[in-house]
Amino acid sequence: MLNLVADQGMFLPERIAGALRTTKEEVAQSAGLGRDAVLRQDRVTSVKTQKRLREMVEILNRIEPRFGSGLMAYAWYRSQPLPGFSGLTAMQLTGLGRAAEVMAFIDAVDAGVHA
Repeated sequence: MLNLVADQGMFLPERIAGALRTTKEEVAQSAGLGRDAVLRQDRVTSVKTQKRLREMVEILNRIEPRFGSGLMAYAWYRSQPLPGFSGLTAMQLTGLGRAAEVMAFIDAVDAGVHA
């Protein structure tokens, strides 16, 4: 998915939305951003916006092979509570700035630590 949503090092909300068959506003919410972050060009290129979009795409890329499609990975990201995180989803954790913890959890599951 990564090669589909980035252009010259910038993550583009409209491409992410297209790949996930959703809207830019939904992408913003899924990355823990406000609506303006993906609608205003000056905000799209900001460090915070790009960081959150990159984190979301990186998480989706890590779990996509497990689900067989980006759309199924996105559904998991948005709705599946993660064990050990007080019932929070990967989307909620990313929005709280805890994407690194989500990625560590995914890595641990892949390594067989959590089942």
